[in-house]
Amino acid sequence: IREAFEEAGVLLLRPRDALPGRALPQPPDLDAWRDRVRCDPRHFLSLCAHLDCTPDIWALHDWGGWLTPFTRPGSRRFNTAFFLCCLREPPPVRPDLTEVVSHQWLSPSEATESFISKKIWLAPPQFYEIRRLGNFASFSDLHKFCVDGALEGMERWLPITFLTADGMLQLLPGDELYLEDSDFVENVMSTEKKTEDIMKEGKTFHRVVLHGRHAYSVHVTVQSKYKHAYPKTYVLRQSRL
Repeated sequence: IREAFEEAGVLLLRPRDALPGRALPQPPDLDAWRDRVRCDPRHFLSLCAHLDCTPDIWALHDWGGWLTPFTRPGSRRFNTAFFLCCLREPPPVRPDLTEVVSHQWLSPSEATESFISKKIWLAPPQFYEIRRLGNFASFSDLHKFCVDGALEGMERWLPITFLTADGMLQLLPGDELYLEDSDFVENVMSTEKKTEDIMKEGKTFHRVVLHGRHAYSVHVTVQSKYKHAYPKTYVLRQSRL
């Protein structure tokens, strides 16, 4: 919630006796407060007191967690948690132009098309999560899924990088090639076979196939461990590779 304010200027705060699901309007002295919070995160609570609000933690829903897979020595890696926040209307956004340089509201299908058309770029976890959101026919269905407590737990995944002769796969838990082996925390798997051959040999899939920088496919034949929604298999047409 604090980072949403720091980086995007979005205030996920709840005033006293207010209904959930609404972002607070930006204060006129937003930049000054953002500078103070950036220097000392504890000032965010001072901002809440100043606005007579509380961080709206009840509006957030655990959605998923990802650990950056190993690709090469020395590369930066992250432990990232995804949260879902359903709001009644789009909040005002004011990017800090450092961590966030622009913003755009897109549906899952629009985000997928923008990615393939090279208008935006998505890392594999972001693409996977966008495809996961595509399971829901409406915003209300998605909100109901979260509120009804359909999630019995949150999975945190460490993908394994699998290099083929002509591409790359990111293997996820449940995939028949995924190995629960600490060796792959700092190493990759590799083969001299082509991606197409690897796909033909398998049956139990939970993987993202990276054909190129703007060309991913998602293959899922396994069931969720905690009744979460997994994305449906999405195979990029040959003409778009």
